[in-house]
Amino acid sequence: MKSTAFALTALAGVLSMSSAYAQTELTVYTSVEAVDLDRYKQTFEAANPDIKINWVRDSTGVMTAKLLAEKNNPQADVVWGVAATSLLLLKSEGMLEPYAPKGVENLDPKFVDSSTPPNWVGMDAYVAALCFNTVEAEKLGLAPPTSWADLTKAEYKGHVVMPNPNSSGTGFLDVSAWIQMFGEEEAWTFMDGLHENIAAYTHSGSKPCKMAAAGETVIGVSFEFPGANAKKAGAPIDIIFPSEGSGWEAEATAIIAGTANLEAAQQLVDWSVTKEANEMYNVGYAVVAYPGIAKPVEHLPTDIPSKMIDNDFEWAANNRAAILAEWQKRYDAKSEPKS
Repeated sequence: MKSTAFALTALAGVLSMSSAYAQTELTVYTSVEAVDLDRYKQTFEAANPDIKINWVRDSTGVMTAKLLAEKNNPQADVVWGVAATSLLLLKSEGMLEPYAPKGVENLDPKFVDSSTPPNWVGMDAYVAALCFNTVEAEKLGLAPPTSWADLTKAEYKGHVVMPNPNSSGTGFLDVSAWIQMFGEEEAWTFMDGLHENIAAYTHSGSKPCKMAAAGETVIGVSFEFPGANAKKAGAPIDIIFPSEGSGWEAEATAIIAGTANLEAAQQLVDWSVTKEANEMYNVGYAVVAYPGIAKPVEHLPTDIPSKMIDNDFEWAANNRAAILAEWQKRYDAKSEPKS
């Protein structure tokens, strides 16, 4: 009996070990705010205990450059929560594995790649907004801006911070949106005037808003999500959507072509389009890919979709390299040092 019990215990141990070894580990590249990654990982892994997510996180521009550098030796299985324009760039390089996740037909079509099957699917939208510190502004006698054009006023000199579009997806959506809204010549003239007032270009899209919230600048050109978080935490900021309209970007998901973990990668992408996942995106983002899911987000207006420009992702992706090269030539001298 003892030997039988011992054998059964040993067998259980072997089965337990083999089960552990059978767990698939997915390397997932992401630009999602670090504060949110744990809850996504825990929720997905609880429903898919045979899959473990290993995050590799950086800002959109850095992550895009990393993926392109690894084109001939991919290290990621999935790209999850990276700008759709970046994924369109990877698509043009043949780096994505087309896949139509279960339930993709439920998503708003503007959040789904136009190819059949799609190369990427969207999660949520982040929308350009200004974070305006009311306390610091009052000290300096500054009125809140109401438009993008206002940011070129002399009174704001040295009091504006925005993201560098070469390293930040938020920065790129701003610049590409200004060109789409104003036309190329007028947009660069606007950016020349804005540059005069810029204190620094950051390498993170949320940092300008966090700086405004901390009183380190008056105006942070950022997006709505960190603004809502900062206001919820008690920061003295107003979240302003400029009158001309706001550029926006979709956070999106795709499978890297050639992954050895295709089935597990497909399971993650299947989960990314579910109602449950979209409800989780809605914790911070007022606009999500699954229609009818989004509930109002505290401190954000309910009409954000009406403020979003008609953004041409394909145009932005196709012109990305030229836009970034021109921007860097003109304005990079004010970029903060890279850490």
